[in-house]
Amino acid sequence: MRELQFQKAVGAAIRKKRESLDLSQEAFADSIEMHRAYYSSIERGERNLTLKLLFRVSQGLKAKISELMKDAGA
Repeated sequence: MRELQFQKAVGAAIRKKRESLDLSQEAFADSIEMHRAYYSSIERGERNLTLKLLFRVSQGLKAKISELMKDAGA
């Protein structure tokens, strides 16, 4: 899988998990102390996540990083 495709797949997995929790982007971004526009760019696959940021998002989603990676097809 190419890098950009992977970023988009991770973003889609994050979005799917957030939506399953019935949270808006704004509410979720606020809960993890992140600007909504920045968080939105993560879901669109426009950001190359650091491990630190991926951990922060996964904690907010109450999900394991490995679960998100599996959902992304990694």
